[in-house]
Amino acid sequence: MKILITGGGGFVGSHLSEALLARGDEVYILEPGGTQKVRHLLGHPRFRIVRDSVMSHDILDSLIAQVDLVYHLAAVVGVEHYVGDPYEVLNVNVNGTQNVLKVAYKYGRKVVFSSTSEVYGRNPKLPWSEDDDRVLGSTRIDRWCYSTSKAVGEHFCFAYHKLGLPVTITRYFNVYGPRLDKIDVGRIITIFMGQLLRGEPLTVIGDGLQTRCFTYVDDAVAATIAAGVGPGTDGQVFNIGTDVETSILDLAKLMIDISGSPSTIRFVSKEEVYGNSYEDIARRVPDNTRMRKILGVEAETPLRDGLARTIEWFRTQ
Repeated sequence: MKILITGGGGFVGSHLSEALLARGDEVYILEPGGTQKVRHLLGHPRFRIVRDSVMSHDILDSLIAQVDLVYHLAAVVGVEHYVGDPYEVLNVNVNGTQNVLKVAYKYGRKVVFSSTSEVYGRNPKLPWSEDDDRVLGSTRIDRWCYSTSKAVGEHFCFAYHKLGLPVTITRYFNVYGPRLDKIDVGRIITIFMGQLLRGEPLTVIGDGLQTRCFTYVDDAVAATIAAGVGPGTDGQVFNIGTDVETSILDLAKLMIDISGSPSTIRFVSKEEVYGNSYEDIARRVPDNTRMRKILGVEAETPLRDGLARTIEWFRTQ
């Protein structure tokens, strides 16, 4: 197959590219930013990079016309963006997704839309199944702009599906692994990673008892591929992740233990880190039954093993 990955130079996109090339597919990535995460693929005969963005309609048209399947991963991600530049989050994540869907509809190409566990907000009912309610805070809290932008993207996906476009939605739960974000920014693991590698205290927000389900990237990619090429996926939403909960405090302790770092733990308030525009979520747990039964994928990589590989990769960089 010929496959386009928007945002293919990012963390998940780089791993997805590797896996699709291993399948024998021809991979095109659309990437406006750096290509460091895919530099090891640059000489591959079935790998192509187009340096542009989903905001460029003409580029999208020329690419989607050539391919069989589109994985739409391009988005503005990261808490520092939610609270620092909500306009860019909304603009790219909503309008960029519309651009992809419009062109895919024109050519009748299937789209797999990369969404997020953030869409559930702070729904207290756990675990979250794909059809559960969204419970969000005030629109004055910038933290919710990312959740909203992805939910709007999902609504557009369902709208186009009603018009006949084959669409599948994947909601990721805290995917991690080698080539994650730059250290010190982005997700909690890379924030901890920078502190860990320098031997500094790991800054745990609040009491650290808030939990997440950390999903190793290989498991997430296996599910993502199945969402695009497997049977019975059109018009479906899939939680992609493990259902094993880990507190942020336990994550910090585990990373220190695995690495042998002299780092300790320092508790900080969320206001100290993000100001008043951030609101945390106490627990985030998927019901992954649909992923297991329809996609045939188990999120089976133990956190200790996945973290060991991730820490080792960052150490070599």
